[in-house]
Amino acid sequence: MAQEIRIQISDEAYEQLQRAAAEKHVLAEEYAGQVLDADLIKVRFLEGAQSFINEHAEGFAERFGRPATRRVDAA
Repeated sequence: MAQEIRIQISDEAYEQLQRAAAEKHVLAEEYAGQVLDADLIKVRFLEGAQSFINEHAEGFAERFGRPATRRVDAA
């Protein structure tokens, strides 16, 4: 079920939102929702990836080894 939120943004930001929405041929409100959804999907993905790393990193390292540390020689 879709939810509705109200936010306040500056006039300048709203004008930019309208221009970006017009380029996509959608209403400004619809475009704002799409941008917010995409941003939150990215956040959820990154949180999930971090959780996976936290849970499985040690087992992965035990099975496949740890990455070699690179030595950087000063020139």
